[in-house]
Amino acid sequence: MRVDLFDYELPTASIAQAARPRGSSRLMVLDGVAGAPEHRRFSDLPSLLRPGDLLVRNDVGVRPARLYGKDGEDRLTEIFLVRREDATRWRCLAKPGRRAKPGRSLAFEEGVTATVETVHDDGSRTVRFDRALDDDLLARIGRTPLPPYIRRDAGAPDSAEDRAAYQTVFARENLAVAAPTAGLHFTPEILSALANRGVEIADLTLEVGPGTFKPVTVEDSDAHRMDAEEVALPRDTLDAIARAKREGRRVVAVGTTVTRSLEAYERLEEKPVGEPARFATDLFITPGFDFRVVDVLLTNFHLPRSTLLMLVSAFAGRERLLEAYAQAVRSGYLFYSFGDAMLIGGDPTRQP
Repeated sequence: MRVDLFDYELPTASIAQAARPRGSSRLMVLDGVAGAPEHRRFSDLPSLLRPGDLLVRNDVGVRPARLYGKDGEDRLTEIFLVRREDATRWRCLAKPGRRAKPGRSLAFEEGVTATVETVHDDGSRTVRFDRALDDDLLARIGRTPLPPYIRRDAGAPDSAEDRAAYQTVFARENLAVAAPTAGLHFTPEILSALANRGVEIADLTLEVGPGTFKPVTVEDSDAHRMDAEEVALPRDTLDAIARAKREGRRVVAVGTTVTRSLEAYERLEEKPVGEPARFATDLFITPGFDFRVVDVLLTNFHLPRSTLLMLVSAFAGRERLLEAYAQAVRSGYLFYSFGDAMLIGGDPTRQP
């Protein structure tokens, strides 16, 4: 499909630069039939879901994956931790890349040093640190990996507000380099209200990688390749989904990561019996996709021409979604990670 069909105009002022109190964001509601969007607050979510709905969320936590080191000429280099290769080696991204050539040494806070060992064909690096980067050390020397459209001074310490805001209240293990942003809106009070409403809640873990920021540079979406990400689905969650489907109850996905995880699992040729599921997925959802699991989608507003926007367009209908985005801009909604949210009942016709 032509990627330019997913373009839209967004004023810079519409990009949220700071988090607001959880639960206070606006919530645009698109029901399952054509009609004007309804404008609510995120705190209204419990009243908008039905007793018996199954809400599935991504409980992954965000690692402070952005490090700033200095080379022998005291120049600052950003090292972005993608995944651990062994006790001291990490696959990383580097910026600027010219300062992270093989053999280059970098010095970080608390006396940590590292050497760039390899530059791979995709531009990533294998970097060997002089010690293991455990969670406690990363919490001290790492920075929250805010997306590039949230402007912060390079190398500046995290603010307590940013670090707290870019982590869901239900986050568990810090395995991701980007937050499942639809989950950032929830508060313990909203979760309690959902439970009191009779909404069932289940968790999965998708380890969100840097591919979430990867731009689509091709003209046709068929030529774009997603980066694979690891998914873990507990047995309790799989059983809850099976019960909900069997009983005709709705599955509500909190975000695009949950949607991809559930739909990818449904398409596995071999599913575990009586056990949790763990697999990698590079599923790319575009208009025309047959949603087999997700009935309702809770999501933020996404970048033009992005894979996330294509997924939501597949769920809601491209023209209908872009009309809603245009109205959101006119109505002063805020976009992207720290922005407002949408609750979409889906488009029964699934028109591209």
